[in-house]
Formats: sequence, C-alpha cells, structure tokens
Amino acid sequence: MRLFAAVLPPARAVDELGLAVRELTTLPGAGELRWTGREGWHLTLAFLGEVDERVLDELHERLRRAARRTDPFALRLHGGGRFDGRALWAGVAGGLDELRLLAERADAAARRSGVPMDQHRRYVPHLTLARSRAPVDLKPCVGALAAFEGSPWQVTELALIRSSLPRAGVPGERPRYEAVARWPLGRDG
Repeated sequence: MRLFAAVLPPARAVDELGLAVRELTTLPGAGELRWTGREGWHLTLAFLGEVDERVLDELHERLRRAARRTDPFALRLHGGGRFDGRALWAGVAGGLDELRLLAERADAAARRSGVPMDQHRRYVPHLTLARSRAPVDLKPCVGALAAFEGSPWQVTELALIRSSLPRAGVPGERPRYEAVARWPLGRDG
C-alpha cells in the first residue's frame, strides 16, 4: 500500500484556507490547475511510497514512539508559494522546529522499519493546493496568498495516510486519502 506520515489540520483551519482558495480559483491561470480537494489537505512529514505489509507492525510501533517523543505544538497556515511553476501551496508558521523534528522522526521510523526512503530531501513544510502538468504562471495566486493568516491550532497527533491514486483517464478524479492509523503526541499518548 502507498503510505505517508502527515499532520492533518483541524476543520477550522481547513475552512479558513478554503475561503482563501475559493478566491484563488478566479485568478488568471487558475483554470489550468488541478485543485486538490479540501478533504485531502495535509502536511506531509515523510513520503513512504509502496510499503510491504510485512513491515507494518514495526512501522506502526516506531511511528507511535516518534509521536510519543514529540510534545504537542502550535501551527497556523500562513502565506503560500510554488514549486517549479507546477505546484501551488499554502505555507505554515509557528512551531516549525517541532514540525521538522516530527518529520525527521517519521522518516527515521520508516527507515528503521525497513521502508526504503530513497528520496531524502530538505523538508519544506507546506500544504499542496493545486498542481499542473505543465508550468503555469502562479505569481497571481502566490501574491494573493501572501496576506493569508490562518488561526493557530495545536498539532496533537501524527497520522499514517494511505494514498490511492486516481485511475488513468478518469477526468477530474483526485487521489483519495485515508488515515489508517493515528498516534497522539506527547508522553501521555
């Protein structure tokens, strides 16, 4: 199964961002983007890819320990940016050191469980809003997101998410995400 570790923003944060994104969809170039669905908005910590079911028990235990060793922390969705003219994202502010630490712990938990983690990159906290197959001028959207300031919220859990890719050739179909496990943050978890 295709998995990733993530932080899921609460409904209030999703609603606030949803209002800002609704405004973005009217900007020049927005029609060329494939917008992600609010129900799938998340902050990826570690992308695990295809995971052999034989390592799931150990992976779950190691992710539980990673969550337990990380105290809850505050975040807020803030501003935005782009990757290569092909991805538009909302940014994050607040407990970025804690978020990066949780991402490192999730990555290490996967590697120690036997999940090949070949694509190690510098962690850039973000929530993907839209993608495009070809480069698009995302400056109007990034400019409009610059003033976005979401309300602070507490990150209180680490989630393991199953990702089901859309079937090829089905117009408008999006990836589907399902939380297969969740672990509370902190020693009391």
